[in-house]
Amino acid sequence: MSENLEETTRIYTGPMMIAQGLRARLNELGIEPIIKDDHQSGITSGFAIGVPGQVRVFIRKDELPAAQSTIDSYLQDIGE
Repeated sequence: MSENLEETTRIYTGPMMIAQGLRARLNELGIEPIIKDDHQSGITSGFAIGVPGQVRVFIRKDELPAAQSTIDSYLQDIGE
């Protein structure tokens, strides 16, 4: 069986402002994370789910080794 390289892993859950900073750091590495805001999506769809102000950040599993030190450094820098 071959590994699905498109599979994602969650790397952060928290405020959108911090998620945007993490996205910027990952973009510098050529990695484009996926940010999911279930609460805002629910409002748009007509029903509210998720926690207001909380988003989840995902990257592809095959990108995690290249991104891990940047993720750790960013979260340490901001005190998370």
